[in-house]
Amino acid sequence: MSPAAESWTQPSSGVLVVKIGGGGEIDQKGVCADLASQWSKHPLVVLHGASKELDRVSTALGHPPVRVTSVSGIESRYTDDATMSIFNMVYAGSANVSWVECLQRLGVAAVGLSGVDGGLLRGPEKGILRSRLGEDRQQLLRGDRSGRVTQVNVGLLRLLLEARYLPVLSPPALSEGGRAMNVDADRAAAQIAIALGAATLVFLSDVPGLMLDPSDPDSLVPDIRRHEIPRAMEIARGRMRTKVLAAKEALQGGVRRVVVADGRIPQPVEMACLGQGTVFRRNGVSRAAG
Repeated sequence: MSPAAESWTQPSSGVLVVKIGGGGEIDQKGVCADLASQWSKHPLVVLHGASKELDRVSTALGHPPVRVTSVSGIESRYTDDATMSIFNMVYAGSANVSWVECLQRLGVAAVGLSGVDGGLLRGPEKGILRSRLGEDRQQLLRGDRSGRVTQVNVGLLRLLLEARYLPVLSPPALSEGGRAMNVDADRAAAQIAIALGAATLVFLSDVPGLMLDPSDPDSLVPDIRRHEIPRAMEIARGRMRTKVLAAKEALQGGVRRVVVADGRIPQPVEMACLGQGTVFRRNGVSRAAG
């Protein structure tokens, strides 16, 4: 049992879900210290990415990444069999161990799991990836080992939380055919938050949040209500579009608020919970972008 978590009274409720971006600029030690502090107050579930490290390792192994844009404008990674093998090695291996050992050094009873373990994350596999080549052209990429999460083994997560462990999760997920597949970590985090009935989902990224001008931090959009998300999707660029989509799915699933926040600042989780960043809300007054 983690001594820091002894004050919990209802570990299956009031869960905070935190997704840590894998862009490589986030201060791991600072994030872990903040997670350890939050862990002393309430149960947490953490999901991390590792996209930059996967790019580095894939390139070093002679299999550089291939990125595509879907017909709906969402960026993703084409994941063939070779990429999937490297993906497993990085996400479920070195990256997951790195986060777990960082938390363990701080006295947190962290447990590393991939979405395959215990059938934690499940869903359909695409097989064929439809990408956009221009305004009126598309390309079909076959053999794609990616998919989306539609089921979460919430019983396993609650078992760990009730035993005072902190689950540190990563893709891959388990396909309906029983093999590992690449899933978007932002959207997977949304499904985890929904399954746990979390009130808040935090995305830690290498930007302050959704900005009108990606190069100008002063153009941050502080608040967005659910009905304003289509406008937010028009504003978002690159990977931020996926975060907006994940926020939409989380709110539709019952999560009360989603915060896209800067993971490079001191106490990033605490500051996100206080509303620093872009806050997507189911209800309430906002100051969304016009």
